[in-house]
Amino acid sequence: MFATPEQFVAANKANVEAALSVANTAFASAERLVNLNLSTARAFLEDSVANTKALFGAKDVQELLTLQSGLAQPALEKAVAYTRSVYEIATQAQEEITKLVEGQVAEANKSVSTALDKAAKSAPAGSDVAVAAVKSAIAAANSAYDSMSKAAKQVAEIAEANVAAATSATVKAVGSTTPKSKKAA
Repeated sequence: MFATPEQFVAANKANVEAALSVANTAFASAERLVNLNLSTARAFLEDSVANTKALFGAKDVQELLTLQSGLAQPALEKAVAYTRSVYEIATQAQEEITKLVEGQVAEANKSVSTALDKAAKSAPAGSDVAVAAVKSAIAAANSAYDSMSKAAKQVAEIAEANVAAATSATVKAVGSTTPKSKKAA
């Protein structure tokens, strides 16, 4: 029932590896986010320069208004695409970290179960009830964890569907107002 130094070393090694995996996931996600931000900033600057030149080239107020209304839709679409990309990066990082945590929980449960089985074999007579109670508590905790994990995944799926629907509706709404202003021109 007592842990050996080798078991402590193995457990610590596994914990360090898990921490490194989480750190690598976080750094990779941060790197992707920085690259996205840099490319978005570059594109925004280029678009701003081009749009400003186009607006300054307008010959009259009507042309200026037409240009302005024509620039709104692409800008909104780019903002929505940026938001989707940020959301994807965050979701992927969360999924990877969730997998790591689930693996750690499964490994911990296996270790506790093994230790409990060893303890039960060397336990004095009459302690079967206590061992059964501990096993039952562990099973209940695992069941609760599984239920919470499934519920969290369902909430994430619903949130993702709602974000997709909202961004689609926003793009459609702006898209439907932009052509009307062009028709008025």
